[in-house]
Amino acid sequence: MSPLIRSVLPVRRAALPVTALAATLALAGCNPSGGSTQGDGRGSPDVPPATGEPGSALAALGTLPVKGRAPKTGYERERFGTAWADTDSNGCPTREDILKRDLTRVRFEDGHCKVASGELARDPYTGKRVMFRRGSSQVDIDHVVALSDAWQKGAQQWPAGKRIALANDPLNLIAVDASANRQKSDGDAATWLPADKGYRCDYVAHQVAVKKKYGLWVTRAEKAAMGRILNTCPAEKLPTGGNPTAAPPRFHAK
Repeated sequence: MSPLIRSVLPVRRAALPVTALAATLALAGCNPSGGSTQGDGRGSPDVPPATGEPGSALAALGTLPVKGRAPKTGYERERFGTAWADTDSNGCPTREDILKRDLTRVRFEDGHCKVASGELARDPYTGKRVMFRRGSSQVDIDHVVALSDAWQKGAQQWPAGKRIALANDPLNLIAVDASANRQKSDGDAATWLPADKGYRCDYVAHQVAVKKKYGLWVTRAEKAAMGRILNTCPAEKLPTGGNPTAAPPRFHAK
């Protein structure tokens, strides 16, 4: 018996019942399985443990640093460069690349790049069918990790080329219903999740992938929310790919 338990037991008394033992350990800042209930929240009951199979989003979540949100001071969209810069040098702005990737029944204005119309057969955020028509579109291109959120979790310390890369990385971009995108605003997983519950594992896995790729941190509440989702799909693979984490030097940001 440990000195901790001996100190709270009368001499020659039988062992404490399991419930009393657990209460004693909790008072000492421990839990019966060995972790601490204090510290960064990994042992706290409101933060599910970030464990998972190698290569899974859940396993990657456990590697993300946990810090508080920095002030939004100084954030402007221009800090991430001109919107939809052609950082992959394929001749098309990033927005057009994502529309071509995510829409079906695509028609072009110029034959190969400028999307005139198309269909989002199943919007990932709402599950609805959404039509795209240039000039009166109900489709937005969303940054899965919002640029303002990134700014407050590490990006304000980056060189401009890295911020431009994040803003135009296909790994961090998805075509979605415009109204759902505006409801999300710059929220993280602790404040906003897609209404379509069937897409939440994929959505959170992409957020984890982007934050890991670019070295962004998460808040304690955000990590807890991510863990709750990914614990329902522990085998969900960590998405990979996208563009390099530095834009070509010809691109500039404010």
